[in-house]
Amino acid sequence: MKNKKTTQNLNTSDSFYIKKITKADLEICKEASSFLQSAMWGEFKSLFGWNAKAFLIEWSYNEIQERTNLLILYRRLVPGFSFAYVPWGPQLPSCFTDNIKPNVTAELADKLKSFFAHNTVFIRFEPPWFIAQNDEFKNSIFADAGFKKSAATVQPPDTVIIDLSASCEELLAKMKPKWRYNISLAGKKSVQVNIGTENDLEIFYSLLKETAVRDGIAVHNINYYRTLYDLCKKKEGVSISLYTAKHEDDVLAAIIVLFYGKEATYLYGASSKNKRNLMAPYALQWRAMQDAKEAGCLYYDLFGIPPNEDPNHPMAGLYRFKTGFGGQIIHRPGSWDYAYKPFFYALFNIAEAFRKKLMNLKKKRR
Repeated sequence: MKNKKTTQNLNTSDSFYIKKITKADLEICKEASSFLQSAMWGEFKSLFGWNAKAFLIEWSYNEIQERTNLLILYRRLVPGFSFAYVPWGPQLPSCFTDNIKPNVTAELADKLKSFFAHNTVFIRFEPPWFIAQNDEFKNSIFADAGFKKSAATVQPPDTVIIDLSASCEELLAKMKPKWRYNISLAGKKSVQVNIGTENDLEIFYSLLKETAVRDGIAVHNINYYRTLYDLCKKKEGVSISLYTAKHEDDVLAAIIVLFYGKEATYLYGASSKNKRNLMAPYALQWRAMQDAKEAGCLYYDLFGIPPNEDPNHPMAGLYRFKTGFGGQIIHRPGSWDYAYKPFFYALFNIAEAFRKKLMNLKKKRR
């Protein structure tokens, strides 16, 4: 039976931070600050087993009243149970300071419960705001607000962002010398970087599978990337580019970059072991940065690094590669869960932690 509360507005007279929550059409998120909170992303994920829900949140605090949109993805966890997931949300008004944001988010989680089915085990948030790298403080304030640290993250909490307001010469100057050299070397060795078409997705996917085997990472079916590519080509306010790096008759590497608002995001990358001395991945990133700058983007997000420079981390090479481009290293709080059914959530958390441990062991063996 459908939960009748999901079709109603929620007036929260007993709330401290929230004045009202209203369920809305997905289109209300079409101008979200992040592509992960956009209507496009909700529509895309709904094609792969998720139910996308949109809400209008009316905040009230210290006589300041603001509205923000919220995209929530909802799906079955196991037979009989479901969970909710908020990628890079909520986007909170600026009046909320860092030390109270977890409490604000906890109140939001509590008030959203009535919009979900009774079998919802938990809601997972991945807050978008930046934090200092201080795990002890971060963990303390979220735990005090009633959250449990997720055993695994979905979106990368740590990344490198390039400020594209600088000139191309300044961008190159901020890179490590070896990175500038590698970009130049690729050009001198006649590595050709081109924007591919939908037909090149097969080539990209072949490289991606090779990369996945080499690095011990999981990838989606090719239909996932093709669907995202096709959808972004049809939507206003968002675009996507598939870049390929070719030398003679060999495609050496490829990347997919999403352009949304004032930010371009490097979503996926793949490379071959063939001719690695030609430094094709460096040429790809530099071309994408230049195109993003020309398109009016202010930032280029390299989208994911390990939390720190740890040579023993299974993705230590990724940290070195991305930080060498001279951007700002930023940290977000990561994934935090608010349990509606603590017993069943505890079982899920144990299973997720075990699965993550197995995946990390596989990476370390490579």
